[in-house]
Amino acid sequence: MHRLDRIEALEREGAGPKQLLAEVRELLREGEAWLETEREGTELTVDALERCRQAHDAGAAPVA
Repeated sequence: MHRLDRIEALEREGAGPKQLLAEVRELLREGEAWLETEREGTELTVDALERCRQAHDAGAAPVA
């Protein structure tokens, strides 16, 4: 949650795309690391992470 708060704060402060993208990449990395430790009940998270990864790779914003 801290990472999401940080991303929102950076957006409010007018941070540039590079800085925001770096935070989003870290958010994805942290999500993937969490999934490695938690196996039960993570199906929705796995799906959300995959959508985010695909949107990132396509250069678009993810849609929830």
